[in-house]
Amino acid sequence: MSSQTAALDAPLRIGSHEFSSRLLVGTGKYPSLEIMQAAHEASGTDLVTVAIRRIHIDDPSGKTLLDYIDRAKYKILPNTAGCTTAKDAILTAQLAREALGTDLIKLEVIGDMETLYPDTAETIVAAKELVRDGFTVLPYIIDDPTACKRLEDAGCAAVMPLAAPIGSGLGVCNPYSISIIKERSGVPVIVDAGVGTASDAAIAMELGVDGVLMNTGIATARDPVAMARAMGLAVEAGRLAFLAGRMAKRLYASASSPMTGLIGTPRG
Repeated sequence: MSSQTAALDAPLRIGSHEFSSRLLVGTGKYPSLEIMQAAHEASGTDLVTVAIRRIHIDDPSGKTLLDYIDRAKYKILPNTAGCTTAKDAILTAQLAREALGTDLIKLEVIGDMETLYPDTAETIVAAKELVRDGFTVLPYIIDDPTACKRLEDAGCAAVMPLAAPIGSGLGVCNPYSISIIKERSGVPVIVDAGVGTASDAAIAMELGVDGVLMNTGIATARDPVAMARAMGLAVEAGRLAFLAGRMAKRLYASASSPMTGLIGTPRG
């Protein structure tokens, strides 16, 4: 086994948690909860994120979203989606820990309801408090190297810069910022939001990030289960391509076959 392959097989470590897959998958917007289940299986993920404030407990069947997630197979990453202040996010995280028995939390504090961009200042305030309270914090944040570094310094176990606005499907809009964030980060970098198709996931992973989180790109595809499998394969392919090391880019052509040492080539 080559060193590159060994590195590919290394688990993703976030705080004290380890994951075999580098794909994180959401639970919203699916045509049905049964399709969501099948998509999770097809994706190969072992970490799914759940918006704790959007779990409905009044289903006539008596079931909730959590009944469709096999806790023996998947770890749950509760998130604070829908929160607009640090205070609300902290309270939601505490409720999630009580309800789900996990220290993991995806921190979201939204500052603009049209773009769903995060409020950086409130996110940092909430992150510091949650870290002090013993949480393993994964904050959703803009693709700003300074903001990501401040969150790392606050004790976050990972940083999750957006690739593009949530649900936009625009792909990695600023690969240069993502590359700088990864270069400077001492914790895992997980690209979050904006991934629309498999090539977007592969491009993100080729930048060297440690993982990709997606929801809408899978859930709203014409065939969510097929797209989930495609996304899983793309994350693996992008990771392997990054570890393998791409060829250098050239301005001019370079022949694929050597032009010297061939039979019949005149020797000078």
